[in-house]
Amino acid sequence: MTLTPVAPLPEHEVKVRAPGKVNLSLRVGPREDDGYHAVSTIFQAVSVFEEVVATSSEHRTLSVSGPQAELVPTDGTNLALRAADLLAEHAGVDDGVHLHLTKGVPVAGGMAGGSADAAAALVACDALWRTGLSRDDLLELAAQLGSDVPFSLAGHTAVGSGRGHLLTAALSRGEFHWAFAVQDRGLSTAAVYTAYDDLHGGAVPPDPEDDVPLMQALRAGDPRALGAALHNDLQMAALELDPGLAEPLAVAQDAGALGVVVSGSGPTVAALGRSRQHALVLAAAFTASGVADRVLTASGPVAGARVVSTTD
Repeated sequence: MTLTPVAPLPEHEVKVRAPGKVNLSLRVGPREDDGYHAVSTIFQAVSVFEEVVATSSEHRTLSVSGPQAELVPTDGTNLALRAADLLAEHAGVDDGVHLHLTKGVPVAGGMAGGSADAAAALVACDALWRTGLSRDDLLELAAQLGSDVPFSLAGHTAVGSGRGHLLTAALSRGEFHWAFAVQDRGLSTAAVYTAYDDLHGGAVPPDPEDDVPLMQALRAGDPRALGAALHNDLQMAALELDPGLAEPLAVAQDAGALGVVVSGSGPTVAALGRSRQHALVLAAAFTASGVADRVLTASGPVAGARVVSTTD
């Protein structure tokens, strides 16, 4: 009698997807005693994603694939591994985990790819280890990991205050379409803030009232008004460190973008289109002019870190 081999049971794994972000507005105050800057920002989560697969393992390890994977650390400094360790400590878990990151968000590009990894790791490990933490619990842990991690967990559109980690959901209607000019050269967030301090040492605390037109544009679902209201206090500092960013900014304007802005601390340049088709036109203009190493298109807002599949 011939025995048919029995396929091994699948490993217990959880797959989570978390979005990158664009700062529709980023207003920065002076450096405070703790070294951080008070900010007032409006985040929009966009459909450029990090994917994290958490698999049961004896130890806590990490691997990476996708664009610029070679730039991502795989040791204990990685924010996703730090998220797993923090969750385990908080929940009293001794289990190991292997995290595999598939990169979709530019590395060191001002779109919070590392923060998305951390948010995805929190959600994935919570599900894998069945710790049963509430969303509020996860948001508290996220805030300990970094200023953008809570928004990567929450997604959609939100106002951030404090270091950006204190979130208030923002009303937003409709869908907005973006083209992103991505540079393989990254910009250090710390270096950009230092350049900002050099340029604006006497900065005053941000005033949320400055973003009333932008909030009205979101509520109305008006891309033209939103484009006119885009703002980034760090843009001049990013240009100071990387003057070449003036080129994609100009290309997007010449191609009829409703608004164009450096995303976060850069160097990714975000251009808002009139429609999905116009975002493709903007992307083609970036490509044809040779002002980007890669070009992405996306829409927003989208949900934050979410489980997309599990196997037991």
